[in-house]
This record gives sequence, C-alpha cells and structure tokens, in this order.
Amino acid sequence: MSAGERNPKLEKRTIPTYMKAVSGSLGGIMEACCLQPIDVIKTRLQLDKTGAYKGIVHCGTTVARTEGLRALWKGLTPFATHLTLKYTLRMGSNALFQSAFKDPETGKISNKGRLMSGFGAGVLEALAIVTPFEVVKIRLQQQKGLSPNLLKYKGPIHCARTIIREEGLFGLWAGAAPTVMRNGTNQAAMFTAKNAFDVVLWKKHEGDGKVLQPWQSMISGFLAGTAGPVCTGPFDVVKTRLMAQSRQGGELKYKGMVHAIRTIYVEEGLRALWKGLLPRLMRIPPGQAIMWAVADQVIGFYERRFLHNAPL
Repeated sequence: MSAGERNPKLEKRTIPTYMKAVSGSLGGIMEACCLQPIDVIKTRLQLDKTGAYKGIVHCGTTVARTEGLRALWKGLTPFATHLTLKYTLRMGSNALFQSAFKDPETGKISNKGRLMSGFGAGVLEALAIVTPFEVVKIRLQQQKGLSPNLLKYKGPIHCARTIIREEGLFGLWAGAAPTVMRNGTNQAAMFTAKNAFDVVLWKKHEGDGKVLQPWQSMISGFLAGTAGPVCTGPFDVVKTRLMAQSRQGGELKYKGMVHAIRTIYVEEGLRALWKGLLPRLMRIPPGQAIMWAVADQVIGFYERRFLHNAPL
C-alpha cells in the first residue's frame, strides 16, 4: 500500500465517544479561560451609566489597575461550568449519533448523516443545558441598575428559584423551541463545515492519524463557527425575546416561536430578525477556534497513540 492510500481497516477503528466528550470538555475550559475577560469587559461597559470607561481597552486596563488582574476573570466558574457541560454533551452525543449513521462496512459517514448527527447533538444540548442557563442569564442581564436591593433577581440561584416559584418549573424552559432550532441548526452546520474545511484545506480525514497543527484547527474552527450564527439569526432573536418576557401578570406579547417571528417581522422589519449578529460573530467563531484547537490535539493524540501506534 502506498503512503497516500488510506487503510480501510484503520478507518473502521473509530475514536470512542468518551474521548470526543473529553476533548470537548477540555476545549470548553480553555475557551472559557481565554474569553472570560471579554465577557467581563462587555458586562462592565453595559452597566456603565456614568461614562467611566472610554472603550474596550480602557475598560480592561482600568479594571486590572483598580481591582487587580484577576478581576478580569470574575465569574469564570459558572461560565466555564456552562461551556464544559455544553461541549461535553455536544461532542459526545454528536459522536454517538455519527456512530449510528456510519456505514457498517466502510465506517464512513455521509454528509446527510453528519448533518443529522450535528442537529441531534444541538437539540440535546439545547434542552438539557442551554435553555435553562440562558433563561437565567437573560433575566439577569436585562435588569437595569447597580443597586442589588432594587433588582428583582439577586443572582443566578435566586433567579432560578424565583422563576420556578412564580412561573413553574417549565418557566426555565421558556423559548425552548427556538433554542432547539437554533442549536440544532447551528451544530449541524458547524460539524459539517468543520469536517469540510479540514478536508479541503488540510487534507485531514477523521481517523487517518494526521494531527492538525493548532493554528490549522483554529482556522477551520473559526470558519466553521461563522456558518451557524448567519443561518440561525432569527431563532436567536426569537429565543431572547421569549426568554426575556415574564409570565407573571399581564398578557404575553409573544405566544410562541412562529408568532414571535411574524410579530417581529411586521413591527420591526426583516432585518430585525438578525439583530445582534455582529456580537455573535465576534464571540462564537473565536470561541470555536479555541475549542477546536484543543479538541483536535486531544483527539489527534488518541489517534496516534491508540489507533495507529505511532511515535508521539
């Protein structure tokens, strides 16, 4: 067999699901550590009523100077927990779905199977993790004011308890339908695009033993991360609107996903369904670049060490 040919016996030896889950969890931790300062700066700017901060750089340097460098990583624990759980479930469930869609003879998966696997992974993470986390996050973020005594929600746990008490347990799953559609479509596009960019740009096929350099993984991850936000903009806007409205007292403006899409389109125009696209593009692609740079190294290590027995 020539060096350029791929061994079909090796293609059947796939990376186990738990390794994909581990790679996702480690990637999530690294992403959280790298991007937490951006989130802290964004929050400080959003809460700045007096013009104390002149911009992103000034805000970051001011926080570091007056509160210490560690202040830029405030809130890292819940942020890292969220990302770690989400990526663990996403990568693990996607691998599980892909194993079900693979051809039993060749071990290969079709593009349709890859899309379906990604969509299934996105649906699972949306229902199990993303929706309740984002309901609490959005309720906290929409509060205005700096005095804790004037805020309805005092923190994440208090917010969750208040929502359950006032709106019932399912209040934590407000906006679940558009979240499912957003995350399902997002992951279907992302996993498919990541694989396509790996093949086209670097001639990398899953299970072939080739380990991408971190910068190669970052380019593929960044490009793949741009596909989802563009495709799922309307679902993200509708999700936020549904999650932000409280069921306590008064009539709800939006009755559901379809009604919200129609209402926003009629009242605000078509472009309103893609509000917030730029901030999402500033956040998601860099996050995917970091996550895949770590995940690919973990998976590549496993491939070379246990599938191909190559020297490390």
